[in-house]
Amino acid sequence: MTIFGATAAAASVAISTQTAQAAPGQSLEEVQEEVDRLYEEAGSATDEYNGAKEREEQLQEEVEALQDATARGQQELNELRASVGSVASAQYRNGGVDPSVQLFLSSDPDAYLDQASTLDQVSGKQAETLRLIEDQQRSLDQQRDEASDRLAELEEVRTEVGDRKEEIQEKLSEAQALLNQLTAEQQAELEAQEAAEAAEAAERASRDSGRPILDGSGSSYGEAALSAAISKLGSPYVWGATGPNAFDCSGLTSWAFAQAGVSLPRTSQAQAGAGTRVSMSELAPGDLVIYYSDLHHVGIYAGNGTIIHSPNSNSTVEYLGVDVMPFQFGVRVG
Repeated sequence: MTIFGATAAAASVAISTQTAQAAPGQSLEEVQEEVDRLYEEAGSATDEYNGAKEREEQLQEEVEALQDATARGQQELNELRASVGSVASAQYRNGGVDPSVQLFLSSDPDAYLDQASTLDQVSGKQAETLRLIEDQQRSLDQQRDEASDRLAELEEVRTEVGDRKEEIQEKLSEAQALLNQLTAEQQAELEAQEAAEAAEAAERASRDSGRPILDGSGSSYGEAALSAAISKLGSPYVWGATGPNAFDCSGLTSWAFAQAGVSLPRTSQAQAGAGTRVSMSELAPGDLVIYYSDLHHVGIYAGNGTIIHSPNSNSTVEYLGVDVMPFQFGVRVG
């Protein structure tokens, strides 16, 4: 049983440079197996991409906040220095600059402040101002160091995002190239097989009314999220997408739970820790279902041994049997 959806056979997008080649005489099952492997690898890379992209956005916000704080701090420091400068100007007009102010206006006021024997040469107000300047300068230096560190990390993360994006595109292109080489007869067979599997899963997930089984055994958040996900049946898979019109796997689950008022982490690996783990036999409608040993795929349990999920770039949001992919555990949110 394949995982790449009822539309996989409709390989209408031509790939000019095909990096994968079907071996002569390769059976449809063998092609399916190879395509599934490529989609699994692309799915794993997509979860890594999503995590790196999320970190990139967080770092960008931190850098901007540090830069804003540094700019404000520099303005405050300039104002403090200007206040001391005005004292020096007044003293100069009155016949000379106090030695303490001369020391401060030098390049190393910190050294001046460290000389306790010199502090008695300035007024209490002047000493307080000088200490404020010293503290402000130290704070600015620290903020600049932090901003520099964040910028360096941001550059590394952006490189990782680019690498993962390239890897995903390569895997998807290889899978599409294989699908493009199927004969018309093989495509028709595959399409019929996938359509039958999807129909079976949809029937199992629904009762006579056509609604999913929401029996109250799971969480209310999960049931609301399941209803939201069902409203997106047939929406296209786009890696990195979080809705409302296209989704990757964790994009669908995070969007669906957001409609229920719950904020989930962006990646399936992080979503795996977003609630209480349950076994397959304990699954209730609305539970997250985590797949593969590296936890790179996630769906929502829809009842009667089925899930709803966004599978890959050659398919759409659909129902699927809960045991078709390597099940790891369920997660009950709320």
